[in-house]
This record gives sequence, C-alpha cells and structure tokens, in this order.
Amino acid sequence: MAEGLLRLNPLAGMRGPPRPQPRRHHSLDEVRRLLVAAGDAVASADDAFRRQPGSAACARRLFAAEQAVLLVRLAADSGARRGELAALRLSDLDGRVLTIERSLSAGVLGSTKSGRTRRVTLGSGTADMIRRHFSAWASRAVPEQDWLFSASPRPSAHLTAGALSRRLTGLGPAAGVENPALHRLRHGVATYLVDHGRLLKAQARLGHADPATTLRHYSHAIPLDDTDVADQLDRLLNDLAQSTDHGE
Repeated sequence: MAEGLLRLNPLAGMRGPPRPQPRRHHSLDEVRRLLVAAGDAVASADDAFRRQPGSAACARRLFAAEQAVLLVRLAADSGARRGELAALRLSDLDGRVLTIERSLSAGVLGSTKSGRTRRVTLGSGTADMIRRHFSAWASRAVPEQDWLFSASPRPSAHLTAGALSRRLTGLGPAAGVENPALHRLRHGVATYLVDHGRLLKAQARLGHADPATTLRHYSHAIPLDDTDVADQLDRLLNDLAQSTDHGE
C-alpha cells in the first residue's frame, strides 16, 4: 500500500484477535457442596466397609470415595491442571510444599505445560488429608508405587486425566453442581487470588510463564479499588467548576 502496488488495503475491515472470554470457575459455595457430597459418599462407603470388612468391592468403593474428597480438596487448593494432578506422587509432598514437575497429556507422562517445575504451599488440612489417606491404606495393602491418584489401594499405575475428571463429574448430581470440572476448580483458585489483589501469586500458583497470561484471562476479577482516585478527580473537577463560576 505504501508503495502504491496495491489498490486496496488487505487489512481493511479485518477484525483483531478475539479477547478471551472470562474463565468459568466454581464458586466457593459450589466447592463447599462438592466437598460435602464427597464426604457423604465416604461416610456411606465406610459404613458398608465396616459391615463387610472382607469385601473387596466395599474396599474399592471406600478407596475411590476417599480419593474423590482428596481430588476436590487438592484441586481447589493447588490450582493444578488435571494432567498435573494425575501425575502427582506422595514423594512430591515435603511438609506442606508440593512440587509439580510432571504432567500427563494424551496418556504420555512428561513435563508441565510451561516446561517448568513449580512449588506451591498447600493448606495444612490438605497436606494432612493426603498423608492420612496414604497411611490408612498402606496398613491394608502394601503400595507398589506412590501415585497420589490410582484405581486401587496398591497404586501400581496412575489414573488418566480423563479418569480424574470422571470422578469429579460423578459428584455433580449429589452436590447439585452443574458441570463440575477440574479446570473450573483451577479457575476458582485464580479468580479468588486475583480478586484479592494477588495477581503475581495467582501466576505462580497456576504455573503461567508470564503474568500477562494471568492478567489476560482473569482481568475481570481485578477488584475496583480506585475510589481514592475517583475522589481526588472529583475534588479537582469541583475546584475547576468553582473557579469557572467565580471567573464568570
């Protein structure tokens, strides 16, 4: 166009890149209901297991129910991606610090999406829950591996990311939560932190390589804390209006 070789501007009328839609997250009330539903499932499974302590089916049901509680709690605490959750080991937890260095994608175990290892501090309740769960089942079946999420008390293999999603989806009807999803729990962590002015903490917890990514996806959650600026501008405009009146 600048050299006069084109008659029409090829960019005329073209749209810019679309702005990302706000990420849908689970509200705190939805997280509470998911935890309650998961807890109720554990209580029911534990009651059945106590009545039939030798039943392998009852043991598997109780194990799966406890894993569902742990899944909701850990996802809502760490903000980890579902592939990262599927690849976690008990040995990744040191005190309350969880190291996230692996991810499962299309059934292949590899590095995280960003290619970086990150460390996040878990709530003491979440860390204690992980250890209690492993300790209780280790006394019933000697574990072959230390995968956090598995199909049996002897975790010789990890669950797939899809299997983790199905465990959470199964809680939806009892919890009264529509379309429960692990990524929505992840978005809930980000939304909560950004809403409380912790943008860089949200970036670190979610594993975004650049804070601009966090800002782009969660800018809708940034709180309006510019009241002092609005008041200052209001005083300035009032002063200008008064000086104009006096000048007239």
